[in-house]
Amino acid sequence: MNMQPLALAFLATAAVGGIAWVFVYPMLSGEKKAENRRASVAKSEPVAARQSQKDQRSRREQVEGTLKEAEARRAKDSKVTLTTRLTQAGLEWEPRKFWIFSCILGAVGFAGAMLAGGGTLGAVGLGFAAGFGLPRWVLSFMKKRREKAFLRALPDAVDVIVRGIKAGLPLFESLKVVAADSPEPLRSEFAAIIETQAIGMPLGEACGRLFERMPVPEANFFGIVIAIQQKSGGNLSEALGNLSKVLRDRKKMAEKIQAMSMEAKASAGIIGSLPPIVMLLVYLTTPDYISLLWTHPTGQLMLVGCVIWMSIGIMVMKKMINFDF
Repeated sequence: MNMQPLALAFLATAAVGGIAWVFVYPMLSGEKKAENRRASVAKSEPVAARQSQKDQRSRREQVEGTLKEAEARRAKDSKVTLTTRLTQAGLEWEPRKFWIFSCILGAVGFAGAMLAGGGTLGAVGLGFAAGFGLPRWVLSFMKKRREKAFLRALPDAVDVIVRGIKAGLPLFESLKVVAADSPEPLRSEFAAIIETQAIGMPLGEACGRLFERMPVPEANFFGIVIAIQQKSGGNLSEALGNLSKVLRDRKKMAEKIQAMSMEAKASAGIIGSLPPIVMLLVYLTTPDYISLLWTHPTGQLMLVGCVIWMSIGIMVMKKMINFDF
């Protein structure tokens, strides 16, 4: 039997069927009409959808611009002036008054060391520490204490603003409520925002300047949220509600870290206090034995070395047990 005609007939049938599948079947099954409908729908896409995508892109660009401005401001304010530090500590002093107070402390320290017979070198060192180091340490202590008080009250203040906005109050009126009823230093900071806005500065920029007077990340978050909402709009109550949740979570994390690091802090305190305590006990029991440390030149050198190494060890332990988040 000759198979060639059958093979040719099979190939011809397959070719005709393929051509019919490609060209005829779409018309009969309605696929061509469906494609035409999809094309017409794509051509007649609502302008609102394209406008929404454009608005989302614009909003993203505004958010990125605001974040870049905040980073630039933070980099610019990395070198804080003395006037700003006094403001951050809650003092209404002028730099001149601070310098006069520092000079008085330095003179008192120098005179006290000279009267106690500490020598010229010791008196100069004590005067420098009292006039230059002590005022700045007190300033830093007051600044940190004020920041902690601000962070304790900020989540509640944000909740008050959220409830005011949901009740129909404008943002400016909600800020007035916070400035009237909040404890210090939150009251004075929000009062400064209201005063700054009252003289013509935009509210977003006025809230952004809160970070200059209160340099904590939470204040920066608040200023960024308000600035973004003022520029691009959006649901402010929802944004501030999320901010309040973030602030409370950060507070919980800080307290958890503090609790977990208390054991290490206690160990560091015991280790750091053992040498001076032992030195004091030995001096009380046998003063002639340990007095060689400050009467003999070799003992004085050893004492200076011990103080230096102890200071380095304490700083290393403090760096190890202080956690930033």
